[in-house]
Amino acid sequence: MIYIMPPIIVKLNYLRIAPRKLRLLADLIRGKSVNSAEYLLKNTVKRGSLPLAKLLQSGLAAAKNNFHQSIEGLFVSKITIDEGPKLKRWRPRARGRGMTIQKKTSHIILTLNERESAAAELTAGTQKPIEKTTRQEGAQKTKKVRPAGSPERQKQTRENRKTRAGGAAMKMFRRKAF
Repeated sequence: MIYIMPPIIVKLNYLRIAPRKLRLLADLIRGKSVNSAEYLLKNTVKRGSLPLAKLLQSGLAAAKNNFHQSIEGLFVSKITIDEGPKLKRWRPRARGRGMTIQKKTSHIILTLNERESAAAELTAGTQKPIEKTTRQEGAQKTKKVRPAGSPERQKQTRENRKTRAGGAAMKMFRRKAF
């Protein structure tokens, strides 16, 4: 009988950083292995990277001490940044008026899971060409479509940006917007 470990869920509530700013970091580490997520957070120059790194360390400690799991096979399976309550402050404005200032807070939920195999982590970064069937004159032809991140595809898109559909070169700096 194979025993599957439950996911490790750690939470951080009422963090005094806006959720919009933390979601940039959450998108950076989502789906990454724990070691690469930790490396990215330590080398990112954002204010929210330190609390997220601490939360990740807390999740690793929980996995090691409470669940007796090795931290080598863990990855960030899910991370959600929700909006917490806003602290409302007032600032005086012209003609006796007042303007509200909202100091936003965030709730973070980080879920760590175990990879099924180490080979899945190695093949996650590689993309294979997708075969696409097209119909031309009654016969089916298969052509290989390269993924968007392939070097040949990037070269093609750079060339397409330099010229318009008619073949005329694009003007780089325009004085007027059309």
